[in-house]
Amino acid sequence: MTLRQKQSKFVVLTAGLILAATKRGYELTFGDTYRDPRLHGELGVKLGYGHARSCHKLRLAVDFNVFKDGRFLEGAEADKAHGELRIEWVALGGSPTVPGDLNHYSIEHEGVR
Repeated sequence: MTLRQKQSKFVVLTAGLILAATKRGYELTFGDTYRDPRLHGELGVKLGYGHARSCHKLRLAVDFNVFKDGRFLEGAEADKAHGELRIEWVALGGSPTVPGDLNHYSIEHEGVR
């Protein structure tokens, strides 16, 4: 599958996750999505914050903020919510969790996720 095809697939997966989160009573807002190479470096180059080989640079990743009843979830509550959403994400075809980055949802491309 080409990068462009994966980008289209990612959009559909993201829409599915948003709908699944809503059905579970969660509200999502976008955190990091695309990381412009002019600010963050090309793939493999680290400028600013974030990982040098981030799928955000490929338009294949999003970080979601999770809310319940209008309240931003943190700590154990956020871990629980993201754990539930992670199961949905993988079932839809997304990549498993990146260690230490629970709110990160991506699909793999050439070993990067």
